[in-house]
Amino acid sequence: MKKKIFIGIGVFLLVTIVALAAIPIFFKDQIKAKIEQSINENVDAKVTFDDATLSLFKNFPNANMGIEKLVIINKAPFVGDTLVAFEELNLQMSVTELFNGENEPMNLKAISVKNGKANILFNKDGIGNFDIAIKDNKPKEEETKESKPFAMNIQNYEVENFKFKYYDERSKIKLVLSELNHTGKGNFASEVLDLDTKSTTKISLDMDKMTYMKNVAISLDAILGIDLKKSKYTFKDNKAKINELPLEFNGFIQLLESGQDYDLTFKTPTSSFKNFLGLIPAAYASNIETVKTSGDFTVNGKVKGQLTDNTVPKFNIAIASNNASFQYPDLPKSVQNIIIDTKIINETGLIEDTYVNLDKLSFKIDQDVFSAKANIRNAITNALVNASLKGTINLSNFSKAYPVKLDQPLSGILNADVTTKFDMQSVEKSQYQNIQNSGMMTLTGFNYAGPEMAKPVQIQKAAVAFNTSQIKLNQLDMKTGGSDIHVNGTLDNFYGFLFRNQILKGNFNMNSNQFLIADFMEPASASAKKPAEESSSKSGSGSTAKKEAVKIPAFLDCAVSAKANTVVYDNLTLKNVVGKMIIRDQAVTLQDVRTDIFDGQIGFNGVVSTKEKTPKFNMNLNLDKVDIGKSFTQLDMLKAIAPIAGAISGKLNSTIKLNGNLDSVEMTPVLSSLTGDLLGQLLSSSINSNNSEMLTALTSQFKFIDMKKLNLNDIKAAISFDEGKVVVKPFKIKYEDINAEVGGAHGFDQNMKYNIKMDVPAKYLGGDVNKLLSKLTPADQAKIESVPITALMTGNFKSPKISTDMKQATTNLASQIVQMQKDKLLNQGTGALSNILGGKKNTADTTKTTEPKKDAVKNTANQVLEGLFKKKKPAQQTP
Repeated sequence: MKKKIFIGIGVFLLVTIVALAAIPIFFKDQIKAKIEQSINENVDAKVTFDDATLSLFKNFPNANMGIEKLVIINKAPFVGDTLVAFEELNLQMSVTELFNGENEPMNLKAISVKNGKANILFNKDGIGNFDIAIKDNKPKEEETKESKPFAMNIQNYEVENFKFKYYDERSKIKLVLSELNHTGKGNFASEVLDLDTKSTTKISLDMDKMTYMKNVAISLDAILGIDLKKSKYTFKDNKAKINELPLEFNGFIQLLESGQDYDLTFKTPTSSFKNFLGLIPAAYASNIETVKTSGDFTVNGKVKGQLTDNTVPKFNIAIASNNASFQYPDLPKSVQNIIIDTKIINETGLIEDTYVNLDKLSFKIDQDVFSAKANIRNAITNALVNASLKGTINLSNFSKAYPVKLDQPLSGILNADVTTKFDMQSVEKSQYQNIQNSGMMTLTGFNYAGPEMAKPVQIQKAAVAFNTSQIKLNQLDMKTGGSDIHVNGTLDNFYGFLFRNQILKGNFNMNSNQFLIADFMEPASASAKKPAEESSSKSGSGSTAKKEAVKIPAFLDCAVSAKANTVVYDNLTLKNVVGKMIIRDQAVTLQDVRTDIFDGQIGFNGVVSTKEKTPKFNMNLNLDKVDIGKSFTQLDMLKAIAPIAGAISGKLNSTIKLNGNLDSVEMTPVLSSLTGDLLGQLLSSSINSNNSEMLTALTSQFKFIDMKKLNLNDIKAAISFDEGKVVVKPFKIKYEDINAEVGGAHGFDQNMKYNIKMDVPAKYLGGDVNKLLSKLTPADQAKIESVPITALMTGNFKSPKISTDMKQATTNLASQIVQMQKDKLLNQGTGALSNILGGKKNTADTTKTTEPKKDAVKNTANQVLEGLFKKKKPAQQTP
């Protein structure tokens, strides 16, 4: 009997579980339809979601409905902007709600959101993007009778990893809450309830391009008394923190039709100076519980009034400390005599009347005292700033009094006595006449070594003078590695750069005795220095860290007149470098740059730009009497243009125009992208054919040419290059009494095709030709013209292939000689022919010849050709 009971219970449970699992399948379409119905009836926006799911197990005994990847996109006037997006939205309700009628609402008990974002925007007309409810003109009686797909009976809600962004185009206020996590518990079915909340987030606040807060950690655990009928929220038991600064709130916020009504006070629950250290992010403050402090630090504030389109609540925030000190237990020095007296006040409710008074901020480390004060008025519309700094700081004391995380400790003495007065509109409009500065700031003995520096930096002295409308760098003497730099100049837009993210403008003069480029090259990243075994274990065998592309800063607009006795770049040493650099719009323009190099001088004019993804350059070079061998073997670009130049000794004058792409990391020319032309003139030059496989092969073909005797003086050549191909325009060259013309092309891959056309006197064509010529009278020899010979050079410079038509040219010469003898013999007969050949006279044979002149010509032609090509033995002479 018991067995049957257990079997029955088991069957019942199985059927129940199966039914619970099947219900979501049966009701999924109904749930999805109600969601779509709710959206279509209430929202004037583009709404999409991937899927809607229903589970009876996730939050049993409640049903859980999930909506995946919900996105709400605004229509005009914010067309295309994302209002809200969730990766996951979960709604909880009683299972019985699933069986409601078609027009019966579903009561929600809980809502949770994961990985979402919301963007609240106001345009310049004051219109917000959040008003997406469909407007209608139905009477209120009809509205109350309409079906409601969902009704609220929420007991708790949760937001996980949310990002909230607020931006008002009119006031230029930007507020961002990132990494927002928030939970709330309360009975929203009641009009009056206590809501228990816990919140953490990071807040950033910018107002008109000025950053007031950046990723400041905020937390609030609070019980809020809520009156839903009055839309009033009252702070009850609560604890808040700004970083680690504790605060307590009292009062309320009430929502009105015209805005919000505030009546709040807040204060630090204690007056310990540790409250001040709590303002500093934990990553920089270490463990403040172990710090020994004296004196006080308090924050008190009140906010009262309405926030509307035209007004803000009046407020008064006071931050104060008097004769305080702190010392970390593991550090040798303390910070003493700390005085802080700051007030942030608005007494009228008009935003433009907000002002900040930093009446005093001062501290002392050892005998060094530093103080500052400032007054900022009209902070929102056009901030008026009046500030001063005065005192001395030994930078090495920072790491001895405060746990600053530095790879290398700072050193140096900073002295300041500066006052400044300006308004932000003058800064934005570059109205420097409205900016009043005075004073000096100097830094001496500053030493720093960090991972972002290739070599340690030593600033012997830096002196900055603050003058009316201008900041002047009177002196900067710096060393790093083997380089020394001496700079002076002016900054014309320092405040715009500092406060408004504007471009930094300036003019500088720079001098250096020795400037080593390697001293300023960015060092390899830490990951790039890891052993190959460690790198390969993470990213594959033999992998290396990818270097970042070099970018010319976009915030710079300055001119630098530079002069350096020696500049060393890679394997090149440049002497007496002078010129001007203009840095603007992510590009460097070189003007009249000159340097002594390769026993001559090179001048530069051109532009290097990193504005596009692929860096580009456009350059004009003027080479004046540079050593050919040195320049064309040490510069890869020139070596690719003229590989044969390595075999030439002497000087070169040349103008080169070229442009192309640069390697984004090494900033060296990408040879395959080069386009341009070169016009060069050789001076006092000679050739060493042993340094060129091509010239060696050419010499073996034309043995009558001795490359050492080749005169290259004043030879001019025109070269153009495009898409990896170099084209040499035909140019004339002379070797003794041989005239030649050379032209053709080669690629940067060293493959080539060149043509040589020569007019070669017959005497250079070998002994056999000379023997034939010796049989001619001087008058006839003078009639023999130079023989045209062509050569074709292919293959590549390391393995050339040379073909010539010399055999055919020699044959043509023989035909020419035959023709001359034919014409002569026709006039002189066989007797003369025999004398020329030096053979025996045979009268018997002569009498038998019916056409003696014709046979003589035939015999002469045969003997000439045999003498040229068959190398016959000399005929015996008649005694």
